[in-house]
Amino acid sequence: MALVPRRRPRRPSAASPSAAFSSRLTDPVLLRHLLFTAVDLCAARRQRLPLQLHTGFGDPDLTLHRADPALLTPFIRAVEPTGVPLVLLHAYPYHRQAGYLAQVFPQVHTDPGLTLSHTGPRAATVLGELLELAPFGKVLASTDGYGLPELHLTGAAQFRHALATLLGEWQAAGACTAADGDRLTALITADNARVLYGL
Repeated sequence: MALVPRRRPRRPSAASPSAAFSSRLTDPVLLRHLLFTAVDLCAARRQRLPLQLHTGFGDPDLTLHRADPALLTPFIRAVEPTGVPLVLLHAYPYHRQAGYLAQVFPQVHTDPGLTLSHTGPRAATVLGELLELAPFGKVLASTDGYGLPELHLTGAAQFRHALATLLGEWQAAGACTAADGDRLTALITADNARVLYGL
């Protein structure tokens, strides 16, 4: 389910979430209450914890066009003063929008995660489209492995293969050096996560 608020991203009144609990978890008041509560919890920590937001494709019960991360723009603006980092997960087929949001908002990061495991031989192309706009220091790598432990291994292998293919193309075109490729690989596969999550 996409947690995209459909109305203005104002903090709900203290009484309104209680009334919404009797409905399904699609109620915009309840969703806004949960999102702002999560932001408050992340902001309360000495080192601000990132808030992960699932966007784009995923579960079969979502309506894909309502999972476009660009729809989160009013919410992102509303919570920007808190300094809480927001991580846009997956985002496909809206990965370019996620890259754009990471470019224009200082607290937004993106992690294609599940996307590259599902795009197969086009994974390098999709990753390249994300990196057209997303700053290299704000892109993370994950597998979104679940269920079988082997999915973590195959997801990591697919990410490494896609990134190596993409960087090989960039080097062949003269867009970066081998040293640049090594630095970008270290950033995206490990260093960005270490900084963001305080690892």
